[in-house]
Amino acid sequence: MKEIKAYIKPHKLVDVTLALHKVHQLTGMSVVDVRGFGRERAKDAPHRIVEDLVDYVPHVKIEIVCLDELVERIISVIEQNAHTGLHGDGKIYVTDVSAAVRISTGEHGESAV
Repeated sequence: MKEIKAYIKPHKLVDVTLALHKVHQLTGMSVVDVRGFGRERAKDAPHRIVEDLVDYVPHVKIEIVCLDELVERIISVIEQNAHTGLHGDGKIYVTDVSAAVRISTGEHGESAV
């Protein structure tokens, strides 16, 4: 199992969500509104770091736990539908998930996803 975290522009959430709904076997996703800054902002004005810390850029974080065989498809869908061609389009991270438990049924492992 893998966890995919994608940070995207808020206005691209609908496009990404609609495209992810078409991925067979995708069991769901979570969405969180987040704010932050990237390398470009700090590099452009290193002398204003303290001021810039209150000037965060809004993003949306998508979290998906899925079977290993879905990872490349999901990454591709997010990348294609979140792309604007501008700086700050976002990032996608993939990590291993060692365990999962479905609280309502007590299922463990891949069947809990």
